Amino acid sequence: MRTALLISAAIASLSLMACSQKTEDHAGAAADQAGAATASAAQDTAANANAAAANTAAATDKAADSTAAAADKAAQNTSDAVGAAERKTDAAADAAAKTH
Repeated sequence: MRTALLISAAIASLSLMACSQKTEDHAGAAADQAGAATASAAQDTAANANAAAANTAAATDKAADSTAAAADKAAQNTSDAVGAAERKTDAAADAAAKTH
């Protein structure tokens, strides 16, 4: 009877060891998967940050181009207005000279 108990205890002990090994294997695999997921997320985050930086740079360039175009247009409008004012001043001076 004692022998049967010892054999049963030994079998139970071996079963627990096998179960523990499976648990360790599963835990190791889970840790590996978690590490891979973390690395993948870090790579995705870096790629998204790079894309955002590129988009920001493109938007900044476009805004600078638009600002430059608006400044050019404003300068042209100012030049046109000055020209028109000079012509009107000359015409008014000519008209005043003719009346005296």
